[in-house]
Amino acid sequence: MNVFKRFLYKAERLLIYFISPLSPTLASRIMYLAHFKKRLNLKSPATLNEKLMYLKLAEYGKSKLAADCTDKYGVREYVCRAGCGDILNELIGVWERPEDIDFGTLPESFVLKLCHGSGYNIFYTPTHKPDSEKVRKVLKKWQRQDYWRYNAEPHYKSIKKRIICEKYLSDGDILPVDYKVYCFNGKPLYILVCEERAGGAPKFFFFDSEWKFCPITRDGKKAPPDFTLPKPRDLEKMLEYAAKLSAPFPFVRVDFYETEKGLVFGEMTFTPSACLDTGRLPETDIMFGDLLKLPKNKQEL
Repeated sequence: MNVFKRFLYKAERLLIYFISPLSPTLASRIMYLAHFKKRLNLKSPATLNEKLMYLKLAEYGKSKLAADCTDKYGVREYVCRAGCGDILNELIGVWERPEDIDFGTLPESFVLKLCHGSGYNIFYTPTHKPDSEKVRKVLKKWQRQDYWRYNAEPHYKSIKKRIICEKYLSDGDILPVDYKVYCFNGKPLYILVCEERAGGAPKFFFFDSEWKFCPITRDGKKAPPDFTLPKPRDLEKMLEYAAKLSAPFPFVRVDFYETEKGLVFGEMTFTPSACLDTGRLPETDIMFGDLLKLPKNKQEL
């Protein structure tokens, strides 16, 4: 990114941060125009990005349930209520302030997460042990940030800025494969798998609910016709639990990890890529948009 583009990007981010509390709809229109070079259609949304923008503003931003399920700590109660508590990752601790964390009592490997945003994660392993005081400073910095304002995502707004500690899901430094299940109106239809993350050049592939390869990503288009990946051992359970968890929502992506000890719940995401996924193929964005049925009585935004 050259200097001018970097300046424009920072200016856009600052603008969105200040406009979001005044008008999330206006902020969303500005972001969409900047990313896709066209106006956001909220009256007759067609693509998945457009329809998720509508849901974000008209429904999810006003839904306590959506906020609870976005909250990395609050979602645990919902998962239990849905009858899926057996796949929750082990919770080691939860704190309101970084100063309250006693690192001396924590296991050799763990992950710290802030509950009110995305990407607020710090991993500890035997070969990667960040300085505790530096970690506290980072956590404090993250807690000062109103994450929801950066991409006008109101369902993050009411989430308490708590810190949780969960079990690290691998015996080494490489995390297990995660499966991102795209659920449309309570039906888990497609599964996104990310490969080669450790090498810094991740590749993305979609499979349908019967584990048939679907060449609907850029990486998928380049793959040979007989391309496949190992079928998850717990695919049926994954789809069953994704259906239960997604039942109340028009759309949600439910993430799972497959570990040696079985299936583990990851998170629920209502606005993948903040509804600004420019990496999704245009034809896939339309196909997914067709699968998502919005409420008949749509609101004017």
